[in-house]
Amino acid sequence: MDQAYRDAITKMETAGVDPEYVLGWQGGYLGHPEREEQRVTDAYTAGYEDGSEKNAGNFDSWKK
Repeated sequence: MDQAYRDAITKMETAGVDPEYVLGWQGGYLGHPEREEQRVTDAYTAGYEDGSEKNAGNFDSWKK
């Protein structure tokens, strides 16, 4: 993994971001296929979209 990925994940975990958002972000960033429909949540979808765009700036609204 690259340093930007590691830094973003560390920042999210330290900030207490919803784990569903983090998992979605990781999957999007790495280009994994999305989860099957019955397991998708709003947090996961938002994270996946941000991760796909390599955007680590929108996670504040997903803090617990």
